[in-house]
Amino acid sequence: MEKPIIKLENVWKIYQLGKVELIALKGIDLEIIPGAFVTIMGASGSGKSTLLNIIGCLDVPTRGKAFLKGQNVSLLSEDNLAQIRGRTIGFVFQEFNLLPNLNALENVVLPMIFQRIPEEKREKKAKEILVSVGLKERVLHHPAELSAGERQRVAIARAFANSPELVIADEPTGNLDSGTGKKIMEILTNFHKNEKKTIIVVTHDPNIANYSEEIVNIKDGQIISNHQATKEVLWKK
Repeated sequence: MEKPIIKLENVWKIYQLGKVELIALKGIDLEIIPGAFVTIMGASGSGKSTLLNIIGCLDVPTRGKAFLKGQNVSLLSEDNLAQIRGRTIGFVFQEFNLLPNLNALENVVLPMIFQRIPEEKREKKAKEILVSVGLKERVLHHPAELSAGERQRVAIARAFANSPELVIADEPTGNLDSGTGKKIMEILTNFHKNEKKTIIVVTHDPNIANYSEEIVNIKDGQIISNHQATKEVLWKK
């Protein structure tokens, strides 16, 4: 059996707010195999963002163990976590998080600079990815000159810039209308099919969830179900 790219064992996350303890995750066990397309679904406050932070090496558990590619990342320093994120994980955020003073090409090139990829290789690859997400004519445009959907495409291109093994998308269609959201999910689905990447999408929207292969439902910090997606996507007109 294939070894999981992500494995969580009895993961708890507890925040201390003065004298009050806030338990965000309660004994989470989860395995995600390489090449999977998984959605984590839950309402606001369910713990899905905290779970994403643990999976994405943005945070570590209070108790329990988190493994990435077989390595226990629970005890690593922030510097070591940052190195692992840069090499292994790409992120797509609801707010796009593009640098406004850089054009689309420069935004996509940026993570490759941190990984010390040679300059001529960086620009060539950035252009190729931007073309693949339908932005051939927009590579020199700044974020303010792009629509919300185009900005999210740039963000997706940036997430795939370093050929990460795992891409995490946090509410990637949250700021988009349904038609644009559909296009964004089709782009992610194509990357999954063509590049065989592991993709984890965090959302509250069943339409988004059904683009994936597997849906993990979380409520009150606990996984309440884990099942295959129906693939029935019912977009509102």
